[in-house]
Amino acid sequence: MALIARAKLALVLSLGVCAALPAAAQERGLSGSYLAARHASNYSDYSTAAEYYTRALARDPSNASLLENAMLAYMGLGQISSAVPMARKLAGDGAESQIAQMVLMADALSKEDYQTVIDSLSEGDKVGPLVDGLVKAWSELALGDMDSAIASFDETTTSTGLKPLGLYHKALAYASVGNYEAADAIFSGAAEGPLRLTLRGVLAHAQILSQLGRGPDAIELINSTFGPSQEPTAMALLARLEAGETLPFTLVRNGKDGTAEVFYSVARALNGEASDNYTLLYSRVAEHLRPETHTDAILLSGNLLETMERYDLATQTYARVERDDPSYPTAELGRAESLRAQGKFEASIEVLEQLTETHSDLSIVFVTLGDTLRREERYAEATAAYDRGVALFDEDRANQWVVYFARGITHEREDQWPQAEADFRKALELRPDQPRVLNYLGYSFIDKNENLDEAMDMIERAVAARPDDGFIVDSLGWGLFRLGRYEEAVAPMEKASALMAVDAVVNDHLGDVYWAVGRHLEAQFQWRRALSFDPDEKDAERIRRKLEIGLDAVLEEEGEAPLTLANDGGQ
Repeated sequence: MALIARAKLALVLSLGVCAALPAAAQERGLSGSYLAARHASNYSDYSTAAEYYTRALARDPSNASLLENAMLAYMGLGQISSAVPMARKLAGDGAESQIAQMVLMADALSKEDYQTVIDSLSEGDKVGPLVDGLVKAWSELALGDMDSAIASFDETTTSTGLKPLGLYHKALAYASVGNYEAADAIFSGAAEGPLRLTLRGVLAHAQILSQLGRGPDAIELINSTFGPSQEPTAMALLARLEAGETLPFTLVRNGKDGTAEVFYSVARALNGEASDNYTLLYSRVAEHLRPETHTDAILLSGNLLETMERYDLATQTYARVERDDPSYPTAELGRAESLRAQGKFEASIEVLEQLTETHSDLSIVFVTLGDTLRREERYAEATAAYDRGVALFDEDRANQWVVYFARGITHEREDQWPQAEADFRKALELRPDQPRVLNYLGYSFIDKNENLDEAMDMIERAVAARPDDGFIVDSLGWGLFRLGRYEEAVAPMEKASALMAVDAVVNDHLGDVYWAVGRHLEAQFQWRRALSFDPDEKDAERIRRKLEIGLDAVLEEEGEAPLTLANDGGQ
């Protein structure tokens, strides 16, 4: 990511992101097909949009707005070839359309018609300054004109903010023709100064070093960059290097691969800066140009679709990653999450369980399975999955706190408090000031009437870290209430209720606090509010009983201690 960070603003401005997705003309008598297509487009429902825009075009085949929106829908689906006739129609009608030029460029590149690409660019049929220059350079390389290609790469590096990306592609170009010395000079910084690399840049440099007979340097590069991380592609390369293998250079093998890398580079640069649906256009073109081997483009498209809540398309996209690809576990984790988001819980769990069999050495697989089972309240199974994930930890790391925290929750839900407390304390050992853990453990202590001083200290630290987190502020108010400090509990509980106005538990708690300080009418109002927010049946029954006879009588019925001020000695 660092390589292209400096280029992002220039990219967004030069490509005209905001103007790239024109609104349809608001005409009288628009067909039902158009309205259905427009509605689908607003929700990034590309399949439905493509169907209805195509129907609308049957009635009005020269409508430029319909043509452009239909292209966008097909591109979102990854069906670039289906968008080509519309792009040709727009171009033939003389319409100015960046999207149409992108589709036509992708079509020519996929057919390896590089001269047509170069000629079109020279005639002014452009996609954007960064894309145009780099695609031209790679097309020249594909035609065997390396001198012109290098000159075009160099020209790209003169654009403000785009030098790092231009150098990255220049290095890849050298490596693709076997000039590993020149490629290494760029990646190492010897030729043009320090160059901060993306993941793909590091992997490319490692392959280049291996080709130069510098396997130990390649190993050091991967270890120093990724450390003990489980980044799958890097770990796969590392294993091969440590076995003494000389790695082939495969990241960009030829000019066509290079053009795919251009569109992927732009997608990465736009990711988080431009809209997701616009960024998706570039990752889809990268997939189209290298459909079987650009796994990173597939993963980026899947991630974008997840963010856009198009989980059905995300699932289909992730499924395209082959089983023998090092990134297969990453893709399957994404597919499982997309299935879960669609409510297909059993299918999601099945994907994860299969991963535990094929990739039993990856802790993240078991942890993700545990998370999914925990959300389904299958706590015993979740604990077992977490146990296997934790067993794969080779050493303690701060980011493991969340696993111990999650396992602590499953233990707690199974009434295994000693194990739960041990996990919560382990999480705090790894991340001492983690507010979620401090709050959960502190609240649990108060609920059990144990370690009350420590519990309040934990909750106060959590509130200091997250003063506007309703759950945590509720814990502070409830802790003060349980300690008999009723007047002190009012302010934090009122704040928690303001922060979480529709939470049944918080409103119920506020009602109890009001009752304890003698504000009985307000207490009853809060209990009624709590009932309106659909609490679980056990809580609802207790709230209804409080409304009938009051909190004091309910506590007496339950055999609980009566409300007692902290300083009245229980009298």
